[in-house]
Order: sequence, then C-alpha cells, then structure tokens
Amino acid sequence: MKLDILAFGVHPDDVEISCSGTILKNISLGKKVGIIDLTQGELGTRGTAVIRLKESADAAKILGVSFRENLKMEDGFFQNDKKHLLAVIKKIRQYKPDVVLANALEDRHPDHGRSAKLVADACFLSGLQKIETKLNGKKQEAWRPKAVYHYIQYRKLDPDFVVDISSFMERRMKSVKAFTSQFYNPDSKEPETLISSSDFLKHIYSRAEEHGTIMNVQYAEGFNVMEEYKGDILI
Repeated sequence: MKLDILAFGVHPDDVEISCSGTILKNISLGKKVGIIDLTQGELGTRGTAVIRLKESADAAKILGVSFRENLKMEDGFFQNDKKHLLAVIKKIRQYKPDVVLANALEDRHPDHGRSAKLVADACFLSGLQKIETKLNGKKQEAWRPKAVYHYIQYRKLDPDFVVDISSFMERRMKSVKAFTSQFYNPDSKEPETLISSSDFLKHIYSRAEEHGTIMNVQYAEGFNVMEEYKGDILI
C-alpha cells in the first residue's frame, strides 16, 4: 500500500491530540493516511496496554485511516539505536509515504523528543540503498519521504506552519475522546493525571484557536520542520 501520509506517535493518542484534524482534512481530499504507534503506552498512569489498543482501534475508525499498527517498543525505554531505527525504516519502505508526521521536537514527556529524532533519522536512513531490509523474505526498496513534519504537543512551540482544521475540529475531538481511559471521565476511579482533567480538553481547543489566529481561521494545527526537510508544504 502506497501512502500519502504516515503518522507516527510514540504513545497511543499522541496523533489524535496533535494532528488528527490534519489527517481528517487530507483523507477528505482523497489522500491515503496510516498511523503507526511506537509503544502501547503501558507506563501510563491510567488504563492498560490492552485497553489502549482497543481505544486506538476505535479512534482509527473515527478518523477513517487506511490502517493502524503498533510496533510494541518499550514505553519509556526505547532508544534511537540500530534495532529501533531498522523497525521504523521497514515501515517507511513498506508504505512509501510522501509525508511523515512525527512527535514534537521537544516536549514535557521525554519520549516525545526521542521519538521525533528516531523517526526523522529513520526517514533519512530509509533512503540509503546500502541499508538492507526485508519484508516477507523480499528485499525492500530504499525510500525517503519528501517531508517530515513534527506536530506540536503539550509544550508551547512556535509553529513553522499551520493547517486549517476548522471544519474537522469536532470529529477530531471525537477521536481524542475515544481514549476513554486517558481523558476526562467523571465516573473513572483511576488517579487523575494532567490530561484526564476537563481543563485539558479545553486546552486542546484553546491551542487550536491559538494556531488558528496565525492564518485567521477558527482552528488550526501547528507543525515544526527541521532544516533538512524544509521545502514545499505538502499537506
């Protein structure tokens, strides 16, 4: 399957919180989009790996993506090393995306920035023919995405560009709320976290409004681009 956009998130729900409006917009334009979660989010205070996998599937249906996979890397302890780079490279070569979306370049959670570097490095290395990988016993072709964009997460960063998602905000929030174990639920008996309060859902709206003011629209999502991937905006 050849993709237009492949979105990586280190934890289930990273993509929904930060760039699901952009995904919805591009799918509405006929583009093929897939999601790959690096970990199962098993270290999260609320929920379990099994619960979060079910929630991820529910969110994927809401978004209408072509597929969603989980690489089951170790939450909190994966590294930007050969083993993990090759795992990501194989997926890039398998789906040949023109655009890759990845975690924030820096953020409150250390996994986010580490994932951003891992995915960006894998995108570059995936284009080197002398790095050999196989899928189902067959040698994969080298492939380098045309662009890698890093969505903005909890920490306030100045975006290099924003995408108008005004028409998709409510469906975007529906995909976020599919993660019922993680976000505001007055009936939950689990410990409260930063993202489980009702105020965090308001924060998602306010961040989208803030990014929207940059291009004079109601809601937008912001992205950063590393120097080596600056070029035409493809989304």
